[in-house]
Amino acid sequence: MSQTPADHQPSFFSAKNIFLVIIISAFYLALSSFLIGFKTDQVYLVLLFALMYFLSRTTRKFIIAFSIFIIYWIVFDYMKAFPNYLYSKVHIGDLYFSEKKIFGILSNGVLITPNEYWLRNGSTFLDVLAGIFYLTWIPVPLMFAGYLFFKKRKQFFYFSLTFFLVNIIGFIIYYAFPAAPPWYVQQHGFAFDAATHGSTAGLSRFDHFFHVDIFKSIYAKSSNVFAAMPSLHSSYPVIVLYFGLKNKLGIINILFAIIMMGVWFSAVYASHHYVLDVVAGIGCAITGISLFQLLANNNKIVKRFIDKMVQITS
Repeated sequence: MSQTPADHQPSFFSAKNIFLVIIISAFYLALSSFLIGFKTDQVYLVLLFALMYFLSRTTRKFIIAFSIFIIYWIVFDYMKAFPNYLYSKVHIGDLYFSEKKIFGILSNGVLITPNEYWLRNGSTFLDVLAGIFYLTWIPVPLMFAGYLFFKKRKQFFYFSLTFFLVNIIGFIIYYAFPAAPPWYVQQHGFAFDAATHGSTAGLSRFDHFFHVDIFKSIYAKSSNVFAAMPSLHSSYPVIVLYFGLKNKLGIINILFAIIMMGVWFSAVYASHHYVLDVVAGIGCAITGISLFQLLANNNKIVKRFIDKMVQITS
């Protein structure tokens, strides 16, 4: 009796697959516990991965592809174990005075930073608007990645790997140039305090208006207070808009452009970043995009990796 191609496919619930997921999950939980301590978020991540991996062939392909974003999240989380202020001097006063010199605003005869200007001239409408824009910084890239995964698989890997590369560039700068955010100066002055916890800063007004703790819970998990330069919040919408334009998404790109400018404004308005941080974030995105395009077009290893991932997840 002849066998069909399906007969040669490995079992979906093979012992090898089950063992692999268990080993990877156990290693991740053990390493996380050692580096940053045990957290329930780690268990949720492991359970989500296992569920998606064994739910169906489509969800398995999906979670394998999205592992690029999972690795990013894990690297970001592990930064807690290696605070950047241990490796380089934290820039506080010099960054503040550079911001004032380059982008300072004259208010009542006194030169102040844009953050200080908006701290004095904010409104409830802008508080809400800034919070809404800031909430898009992760969901929009992930939803766009989901669209590319189902519609343009190869573009998904170009996008996700570019996203990862931009973050790695940003992380390297965090360690080379630790920088305090504007809210740190507002709350602590120019003296360095390693024990400082993350702050919602101006975004607390959004939480207060809606009687929620959205931003409070987010910034309570901050990996590093002194990682304001570059603003990766400002990098992400640049990557999304670039790939939106590249894939000719039409009117959707107008929405992406509005979100991009909204995030840039909100970063400064809420005192989470200086304009200098935002400019650095934009530069970081452009650098990462250009570098990955160069690698993808000229490096055979990168080309083969992308082709192989497309094959595995198709």
